[in-house]
Amino acid sequence: MFQIEEELKKLPAKPGVYIMHGEKDEIIYIGKAIVLKNRVRQYFQSSRNKTAKIEQMVSHIRRFEYIITDSELEALVLECNLIKEHRPRYNTMLKDDKSYPYIKVTIHEEFPRILFARDMKKDKSKYYGPYTSAGAVKDTLELLRKLYQIRTCNKSLPKDIGKSRPCLNYHIKQCQAPCQGYISKEEYRESIQKAMDFLNGNYEGILKSLEEKMLSASEAMEYEQAMEYRDLWSSIKQIAQKQKITSSEMEDRDVIACSCDGNDAVVQVFFIRSGKLIGREHFHLNVAVQEEKGQILESFIKQYYAGTPFIPRELMLQAMPEEEELLTEWLSKKKGQRVYIRVPKKGQKERLVELAFKNASMVLEKDKEKIKREELRTRGALHQVEEWIGLEGIQRIEAFDISNTSGMESVGSMIVYEDGKPKRSDYRKFKIRTVVGPDDYASMEEVLKRRFEHGMEELKRSGEDEYGSFTRFPDLIMMDGGRGQVNVALRVLEELKLAIPVCGMVKDDNHRTRGLYYNNQEITIDRNSEGFRLITRIQDEAHRFAIEYHRSLRSKEQVHSILDDIHGIGKTRRRALMRYFKGLEEIKNADIETLKEVPGMNEPAARQVYEFFHSEKNTPPA
Repeated sequence: MFQIEEELKKLPAKPGVYIMHGEKDEIIYIGKAIVLKNRVRQYFQSSRNKTAKIEQMVSHIRRFEYIITDSELEALVLECNLIKEHRPRYNTMLKDDKSYPYIKVTIHEEFPRILFARDMKKDKSKYYGPYTSAGAVKDTLELLRKLYQIRTCNKSLPKDIGKSRPCLNYHIKQCQAPCQGYISKEEYRESIQKAMDFLNGNYEGILKSLEEKMLSASEAMEYEQAMEYRDLWSSIKQIAQKQKITSSEMEDRDVIACSCDGNDAVVQVFFIRSGKLIGREHFHLNVAVQEEKGQILESFIKQYYAGTPFIPRELMLQAMPEEEELLTEWLSKKKGQRVYIRVPKKGQKERLVELAFKNASMVLEKDKEKIKREELRTRGALHQVEEWIGLEGIQRIEAFDISNTSGMESVGSMIVYEDGKPKRSDYRKFKIRTVVGPDDYASMEEVLKRRFEHGMEELKRSGEDEYGSFTRFPDLIMMDGGRGQVNVALRVLEELKLAIPVCGMVKDDNHRTRGLYYNNQEITIDRNSEGFRLITRIQDEAHRFAIEYHRSLRSKEQVHSILDDIHGIGKTRRRALMRYFKGLEEIKNADIETLKEVPGMNEPAARQVYEFFHSEKNTPPA
């Protein structure tokens, strides 16, 4: 039995992270401290002035644990990681989990490429961004390929020069075919440098060049060519106009302000790169009533910059966070150079922060009803489910389903909902190993055993300081079915000595959800409620995920079995074909030259595949 008063006496006078657990041992709050002994004790001292949020949180604490660190900075990093992983209900939380695209130039390659990238890596490439729109990045890449004819293939150059024919991009004049040696390394590098100048915002040279080419083509009565140059000129002009100059100082800055209304807040960020406002983005947060803006911005900075690889040189804020020095040290360490946090008081910078605040207020007002609707269909729906079955504190739900269509091998699916929303990163697929034939109960028993035994083993191996998707057990298990499936789950949990509530999602004769089965009784639910719609979404999602996995296995099995019949194509080449092409139809339609591009395929092997599919007796049905 955990005795809070006794455990408080054992707290060390060292920096670290503390983790508060609730009634069901779920993590409800994560914080950091310079001195754990002092900080954690403060929560349990009645004489201290606490906010309503902290008072409520403390009333739910049943135990706490802590991890000591060597410094407060280490504690901050660990706190950020744990909050992102566990999303405790009493921490100020970002509702959005967005990632931003970059443009990547592989300058370490002899013939560099310009690519779309979802994150920034330490791989010797040059990155531009982040950009707020993936569509805008793709449009820019397309424009750069038309302007500078940069290669898009993944050939290893110069090693692969002349090994295959030039691709379609060469024929439509969007690549200068360095793979054929048609352009020297020096000339190609010049094109790359011009493209990088363009990405740095230097448009004047290319605009002037296109204007001259357009006039020259027009005078030569090459009107189609002139129109092409005109369209390119217009596209660049449009990009140049969007990148409005906001400062004569060529610095990278993020301007951040927030607006609050009760438990809802919106943080607005303006992205300024090289003195130009290139975009903006807003984020919704759950906050405590009357929480200070400095505290809200501090929580936002920790979560947002823990997840984004780009740190600007300066953050301009509406209010100064309490831990400004520590945040500055953390951000500077992540960036690799000094980062400044400032609250401007006058001039253009102060006006920019005020503009960010006005935008945040406008978004909050506009999205207020939308936020309420989202809350109703997620947390509100979850509360309804809690009321129907008499439970409290449900945060994580896991639902399971079995698919064995057409007598094929069975598969199982596990889907996860947290706070009423799907958490797809925690979904899992299971290929049934021990059951022969379509036996749903036995298959479900295998899936549940594997899921929870894996979690228990993972937890034992890593210890309680580390958490993975399998080590996090659900607050409620939902089975696609009634009494039979629920009893299977209860039997497995009893065998593994786990106490997790299990609820069945019961369907009527028309395969529509009609109620819940819990504690040996069927519970009728309101079919017009958000809770009912949440249960239906969970049931449909578990079914969809299982069917999708089953379909992919059937497709692979079909491709594999047909490729088995091709003389001279062994296991390694079969795998190479299946990896290179999306499916059987693509393999069937490929010509010999395309088949030769598959790793490990030579001309005789490519000819064998081609002739197999183009021989009338071997052609598979459509």
